[in-house]
Amino acid sequence: MPELADYRKFYIDGAWVEPAKANDLDVIDPSTEEPFAVISLGAQADTDRAVAAAKAAFPSWSATPPAERLAHVEKILEIYKKRSNDIGDAMTSEMGAPTAMARTDQAGAGSYHIETFITAFRDFEFMRPLGDHAPGSMVAWEPIGVVGLITPWNWPMNQVTLKVIPAILAGNTVVLKPSEIAPISSMVFAEVLDEAGLPKGVFNLVNGDGTGVGTQLSTHPDVDMISFTGSTRAGIAITKAAADTVKKVALELGGKGANIVFADADEKAVTRGTRHVFHNSGQSCNAPTRMLVERPFYEQAIETAKKVAEQTKVGSAHDEGPHIGPVVSKQQWEKIQDLIQKGIDEGARLVAGGPGLPEGVNRGYFVRPTVFADVTNDMTIARQEIFGPVLSIMPFDSEEEAVEIANDTIYGLTNYVQTQDGARRNRLARQLRAGMVETNGMGRGRGSAFGGVKASGRAREGGVWGLEEFMDSKQISGWDTEVEQDA
Repeated sequence: MPELADYRKFYIDGAWVEPAKANDLDVIDPSTEEPFAVISLGAQADTDRAVAAAKAAFPSWSATPPAERLAHVEKILEIYKKRSNDIGDAMTSEMGAPTAMARTDQAGAGSYHIETFITAFRDFEFMRPLGDHAPGSMVAWEPIGVVGLITPWNWPMNQVTLKVIPAILAGNTVVLKPSEIAPISSMVFAEVLDEAGLPKGVFNLVNGDGTGVGTQLSTHPDVDMISFTGSTRAGIAITKAAADTVKKVALELGGKGANIVFADADEKAVTRGTRHVFHNSGQSCNAPTRMLVERPFYEQAIETAKKVAEQTKVGSAHDEGPHIGPVVSKQQWEKIQDLIQKGIDEGARLVAGGPGLPEGVNRGYFVRPTVFADVTNDMTIARQEIFGPVLSIMPFDSEEEAVEIANDTIYGLTNYVQTQDGARRNRLARQLRAGMVETNGMGRGRGSAFGGVKASGRAREGGVWGLEEFMDSKQISGWDTEVEQDA
């Protein structure tokens, strides 16, 4: 077996440091089921050290002029782009994103968000008048303090940049705990920030698991905010853990997106929606995994989705070409298999795919692209977030029924509407209970916030809202507007 890449050190107070005590964890390549790197899981002493470094750095960093913080982030972007392929390749090995997709979509999400935050920050007003009705009343936006950031394995750089960049632009100092399943891209990201020359203690990274470093950050008296992306179950646990120290908690959690397809939808609507479900091997919280189809178009939609599933190739993440890779871990693979079997057992019609490994595959955490029809909203596969390439299709007869089915879920992240009727699109966009609604395949505009409602959490990440998420507002009266003030 080749020697494992050694990533045991943590990044604390501007330096790579040894863990307080050895606690090795192999990082598994899901395409091969073999370890390719080793990290350390942090202990309380490591968390304390990182938090102390962030706390010590906060007074000076929070007082730096915004232009100086912006210059640091512009330097980060420059180096990130230079290391982009390294970051993408790390994600190929750690979580199974195929090479081309990892270098474009996965790594590209990071540069996209950094650029968007730079644009939003340039025009950000840290001091704003309350309004003409209240002369001398001002609203100041100020950093929160030390922020703990806990990120997932499915879109590593997407989530790391959505948290680290706005947090430090806002003047906070941070401790990042990436997913222990997919930590290597974050280690490369830490190398980027080190090369960019951030002041010591502004950014710190400690690897660990949720019950260890995750809980330690959530309960730490010197951490002022926790920003978490992951499962709803874990988000609830973090909220409870953070309650005793009255932290700000921002949660971006799961989803069970409904994609409402009317009979007048464009001809690519079903193909587009099905491919979206399979993208990233189904490991996206905003995937439109419940396809609601108007009955006159129902059987045709099923045939289209079946064809897409059968045409979707599955292969090693290290192979070139347009295909989907494995899911991230054996645990995830087994969970998905159980849910596929549950769909069969509860009476859904299996149209494509199904349980077991794809044909010709005997190693790796690969899932067959799967389509179920005749799903009802009380079935397990319609209720639970599967987080694999599994689509559930169900019919509806009226607009009102479609909205009722779509909203009948604990989640509320992204919903989708496909219709040529503009008035109908507008109506449904307002009636659907979700943080985001996308229509007719049009992506949200640059600078839009990402986030949901209900059990999807209520964080808002990205753009101006993503900056404000990492700040507190202060209300001031009697402000002397004649005096020049720095932000």
